[in-house]
Amino acid sequence: MEQIDLHTHTTYSDGTFSPKELIDHALEKNLKAIAITDHDTTEAIEPALKYAKGKNIEIISGVEFSTDYKENEIHILGLFIDYKNKNLLTKFNEIKENRKKRNNLIVEKLNNLGINITYNEVINESGGKIITRAHFARLLIKKGYADTNEQCFKKYLDKEAKAFVKRKVFSLYETIDLIKQSGGIAVLAHPLQYNLEKNELDKMVEFLSKKGVSAIEVIYSKYTKEEMEYIGNIAKKYNLKYSGGSDFHGLNKPKLELGNGYGDLFVPYSILENLKRSVTHV
Repeated sequence: MEQIDLHTHTTYSDGTFSPKELIDHALEKNLKAIAITDHDTTEAIEPALKYAKGKNIEIISGVEFSTDYKENEIHILGLFIDYKNKNLLTKFNEIKENRKKRNNLIVEKLNNLGINITYNEVINESGGKIITRAHFARLLIKKGYADTNEQCFKKYLDKEAKAFVKRKVFSLYETIDLIKQSGGIAVLAHPLQYNLEKNELDKMVEFLSKKGVSAIEVIYSKYTKEEMEYIGNIAKKYNLKYSGGSDFHGLNKPKLELGNGYGDLFVPYSILENLKRSVTHV
C-alpha cells in the first residue's frame, strides 16, 4: 500500500529540512506524496514543485494557520491551495507584521528575565524567514539557557510560561474563507492536541463542519489506534473526510520521523485520493 504524509514543515517556517532535503527524505522513505504545510507561508511550495518535477513524488501545496475557537488556539491546514493567490499573499504579509510585533515582545520579556538575546539574533536563527517560537527555542538552547526544546517551551515559551506572548491571528471565519478563496480545503489539524473534553471536542467539530471545514486529521503521530478510531468516528458523524500526517519538523522534533511519526504511523494514498474529490482544480 502506498504511503503519504499530509502535514510537514520546512525551513521556510519552523522545520529544519529545506524543500529539497524534505523531498529527498520522502523519496528515501518511498512516500508517494507529501503536503508542505508551513506556518503562515507558501514560499516553500514553488522550489519544492520545481525540484520534484520528474521525480516519483506528488507535492501538495498547503499551509498551516493558527486561529481561535472560543478560548482555544486551534490549527487549520489548507490543502490544495493556490500558493500564488494574491489575497493569500497579502494576508501572509499581515501575519508577518503581527508576528514581528509579538516576537519583539517576547525578546523584551526574555531580556527582563535576564536572558541576553536580541531580535536580530532571532532573525539570523530563522534564516530571515517566518519566525516562530521554535527559533527562539533553538537560540536559547545555543546560548545555554535550556537543554532541550521541551524544557525551553515549558520554562519560557508555552502558554503559561514567563515569556509567552499571544499573537494576533485571523478569526476562524477569515481563516476558512481564505483557504476556500485560495481554492483549497480546510482541515482541522491534530484535534486531540487542544485538550478539550469529549463533549466540547464534539461540539467544536460540529461547529467547524458547518463553517466550511472539509476534513479532520484522523491519523496523527501522537495518536494511539484507539484515539484514531475515536476521531474517525467523529469525522463520520459530521461527514468530514479523513486526513493524516506526521507533523514533521526535522530536528525540531528529533524523534518524530517523516511518514512514520513515532514509529507506526501510516497514512495510505487512498486518503489523498478521497480528499481530491473535494477539489475542483486538481
